[in-house]
Amino acid sequence: MVGVPTVSSRWWERLKTLCPERARRMLRQVLQAGLRSSFQALGRFVASHPVFFASAPVLVSVLLGASFSRYRVEGNVESLLVPKHSLAKIEGNLVDSLFPVNRSKHTLYSDLQTPSRYGRVIVTSRRGSILDPLHTDLVLKLHRAVVQLQVPVLGFNYSFSHLCLLDDKNTCIIDDIIRALEDSQSARFANRSSLPLRYPITRLADGRMAYIGHQLGGVQAWGAGPAVQGPGGVSGRGQGVRSARALQLTYYLQARGALTDRVASQWEQAFCGELGQFGAGHPELSLYPFTSSSLRTDFQASSVLARRPLLASVCVCLVLAVGCCSMRDCVRAKPWLGLLALLSIALSGLTAAGILNLTGTTYNSTYLGVPFILLGHGLFGTFEMLSSWRRTREDQHVKERVASVFSDVMLRYSGATLLHQVSLGLAASPLTNLEAVRLFCRCAALGVTVGYLYTLSFYATCLVATGYLETGYRHGCFCRRVPKKGALDTKPRWYRCLMYTRYQDETHSQTHSHTPNSTHTHTPMRPQDSHLLLGCVQRCYGDWITNTYVKPFMVLLYLVYISFGLMGFLQVSQGSEPSSLVAMDTGTLLYARAQQRYFSSYSPVIGFYVYESAPYWNTSVQRDLLEYAKGFQRISWLESYLDYLTERNLSTTSQSRDSFTRMLRLSFLRQPQFAHFADDIIFAERDEGEEPEMAASRVFLVAKTTENKREEMSVLLDTLRRLSLTSRVRFLIFNPSFVYLDRYATAVSSPLRHSLMAVLFLLGLSSLAVVEPLVAVWLSLTLLSVQFGVLGFMTLWGVELDCVSVLCLISALGHSADCCGPLLATFSSGRGDSRTVWVRLALERHGVPSLQTLICYTAALLPLAAVRSNLTRSLFRCLVLTAFCSALHALAFLPTLLTFLPPAKKTGSRQGDRGEGEGLREEVECVEMVDSTRVVDQITTV
Repeated sequence: MVGVPTVSSRWWERLKTLCPERARRMLRQVLQAGLRSSFQALGRFVASHPVFFASAPVLVSVLLGASFSRYRVEGNVESLLVPKHSLAKIEGNLVDSLFPVNRSKHTLYSDLQTPSRYGRVIVTSRRGSILDPLHTDLVLKLHRAVVQLQVPVLGFNYSFSHLCLLDDKNTCIIDDIIRALEDSQSARFANRSSLPLRYPITRLADGRMAYIGHQLGGVQAWGAGPAVQGPGGVSGRGQGVRSARALQLTYYLQARGALTDRVASQWEQAFCGELGQFGAGHPELSLYPFTSSSLRTDFQASSVLARRPLLASVCVCLVLAVGCCSMRDCVRAKPWLGLLALLSIALSGLTAAGILNLTGTTYNSTYLGVPFILLGHGLFGTFEMLSSWRRTREDQHVKERVASVFSDVMLRYSGATLLHQVSLGLAASPLTNLEAVRLFCRCAALGVTVGYLYTLSFYATCLVATGYLETGYRHGCFCRRVPKKGALDTKPRWYRCLMYTRYQDETHSQTHSHTPNSTHTHTPMRPQDSHLLLGCVQRCYGDWITNTYVKPFMVLLYLVYISFGLMGFLQVSQGSEPSSLVAMDTGTLLYARAQQRYFSSYSPVIGFYVYESAPYWNTSVQRDLLEYAKGFQRISWLESYLDYLTERNLSTTSQSRDSFTRMLRLSFLRQPQFAHFADDIIFAERDEGEEPEMAASRVFLVAKTTENKREEMSVLLDTLRRLSLTSRVRFLIFNPSFVYLDRYATAVSSPLRHSLMAVLFLLGLSSLAVVEPLVAVWLSLTLLSVQFGVLGFMTLWGVELDCVSVLCLISALGHSADCCGPLLATFSSGRGDSRTVWVRLALERHGVPSLQTLICYTAALLPLAAVRSNLTRSLFRCLVLTAFCSALHALAFLPTLLTFLPPAKKTGSRQGDRGEGEGLREEVECVEMVDSTRVVDQITTV
């Protein structure tokens, strides 16, 4: 009747009241039994329809593979490598709206990124100074060759004069160092003295002061000169230049539409070609070209360089996978399963790539790590299924054996896949601020999902096919029926060795060995007939790792592991340099090295922007602005204007707003040496008859730096931002390179932190219903230990914390769960025997698949080390460390620690266990197995 409680419900309420822990344990057992039954039914269904489940994945992969006609490469590297939401990008947009680059005559220099199109070259002398007359003439000759360079587009020859940025006189903007060299050459030809060149501030022939710290490098000075201040608006201390090793020339282009952008792109290519020809004709100079497209081209070059090594990885992994699936018994060997496992992984990758193509996803070089994530997870699943297949009873029907494999493996494999999905999925969410990490994790999560489905379908049907070959006693490689032993006696020795097997009647005559109690009934195999790795684990490694005298050394080894991990963890550094992710021996990397070597004395030019109207005529405001710029080399209109007023005996403190602004507009900015400051001030019109208001202005600052320019720039950025919060004058600072520095550490580490927290939360939540609590605790500690070790060791190996290493750390969560999860689950589910027995059994069942995966996975990674690329080098080191640390935990640390740490195995107080005064008691278990052909009753001694 409705509303009347049943006997079972009353019993369940009483059980929860009296023993809540036992109730939760029973609930977990019921849920696990239900899930195992579901997977068992799924396995039986897949085995009953092998043609469909084998052909459907192939057909879907072929159809989606046709979408590669939509293959597109990411063209904006900045959008990948810089934080998507950062204050520097907002500041950059504000600066661009106030002072557009095409209107600016003081372009903001940065190491590797400058807005719009440009061509840049560093010229160094192999011997002597670059300022020697011979080298000076060659530099000016190079300049003329670049200016006269023509690009034919649509029947018209475009030169630099058609594409360059123009000043207020409609002439191309060129670097001030070129003007200084031209003045020096003219004076030398006229046999007269020229103005001495000073560093970093010099005076030009027209009386203008110019900052050349970013144009002249490797400078040796005569000594400190007098303070250079006044007419040019540049303040600081200049030194006479005795010699210099390098020059940096920049040619800025306009790109205001599709046509001009296309022409500018071709001009950049012609620019690099012209420099290559000039360098070949003048070996006394070394040229390092760089353009706005160099970073993108060299970043994507890693994918091109990795094609042959990736093909070699596939071949090596294929050979080892086939070897890991082979054994002495030619019938029970499954070499084809190794090939089909890789085929299943390849089909899943092709399907995922097709889906991404259809959704409009663009590709970049960071996707090189996705195949290895799919390979690691897929190999764990396939080797686990093969290991479980070999433990099933051979007298069962193939469908029942496949159902038994699904019941034994798929619950753990599904849990590991779920961990992959949680870690990668959260990193692919909008919470991730780094676009490269988000796109990579989205692609990897999709690939893991498709790989899991293909393992359930395609690989399972391959297991069914090889199972029918085994049932018919056909050769595992040649599919030919193997004759019985009597028929082989007349054959040659090589033929008998090739056709060696044991028939079922011979197997039944053997005595079964002792195995612990298990819900999954298997036929033990003779050691001489088993897989080589399984025999080594059974006869050697299992006994050795659980030996009492070995345990202290394993504990000591773990302490050493933690110590070195901590040593590296304390030295972690962020790698925000874009050049650390490009291919080696490329223009970007050579240019970055030359930039660091010759131009690291001063920072890039930093724009100091006052973006609101301010009372510049006020003495306190003037004092604050001068104080902020103190200690910098500076290009300041305000300082020049105040000096201009002082020279004319005009007061700088008692002027009104109108007189201050009128003198600035009508007198100061009309002087030839100060006219360029008109680009640094924005005037807003007021009522008729009133002077315009200064709505915004800018000052350029340059800081003295050392070799650690990036770290110093990051500290300077944070310091000036904090100062802007308390200042009476609203200002901001900006340089295009700031987008790589601003909040980069947070943007890089947050995906890893979020993924790790999500995985731990998932393990804690699942321990309430499905997983044993101790399994969740052990697995959580193992994941943390592996992450800690990989992070520490990769730092000691010279890998910085950038987007590539973070991708590997996120994938390491799933990889370590694949490797250690099955071993922990088997050990925790064991009852009645000692810890040592269950550790050995867990190693036999899951240590061998882990070892097989480690061999194939590591061998597949080795060709990646031959790629001449910083990106692939970081990828190789991080993935190798992930495999090493995961295998070390699964095969060494956990088997040792589980023998003397919880959970306990023997209790002695529970009913049914061995009592204190009783001897050893043998239990007889009757197992009835039913298949489609016969019923087998067997008595097994436990």
